[in-house]
Amino acid sequence: MVDVTVQWVHTSWTKRSRGGAAATRRNTAPIGFVVPNAPIPFAHLVTMSERQDFHPEETVAEVTRVEVSLHEADGRLRVLPRVNPLFGLPPRPRRPPAVRLAPGQWVRWQLNYRFSSAAGMQDWSYWLDTFNIAYGPVHADVFLGAPTHLVDERGPLR
Repeated sequence: MVDVTVQWVHTSWTKRSRGGAAATRRNTAPIGFVVPNAPIPFAHLVTMSERQDFHPEETVAEVTRVEVSLHEADGRLRVLPRVNPLFGLPPRPRRPPAVRLAPGQWVRWQLNYRFSSAAGMQDWSYWLDTFNIAYGPVHADVFLGAPTHLVDERGPLR
């Protein structure tokens, strides 16, 4: 893949951030960031957690580190995030089909998860994964605007 920019924003929290000031901080955490200057293709990984008061930690990695299937064919990029781990999915309808991006387009795809401890001794924990994926050359602020395609695959977290 020659011109692919992937940004994976991974946010994690527990029941402690389901209400009040902590929930406000979590809900105002960005889902798109300025892309660092790195050789394409690359993945910009951003993690935010309740433990760090939702302050972003950023790294650059190989695209293969991101849980998403990317396939170029006929001048388009087929994008489909992998659902991992399957047992963490809240109830939701059938998964949407892959998105096919033309050069210059980008997709924002969101998935959420919830987990409990096996013995029920710990708090519930939650994840929100936001995949911002662009096909073709992009500006550093590409993921701060509106996506060409938006796939909201979030389910109820209860």
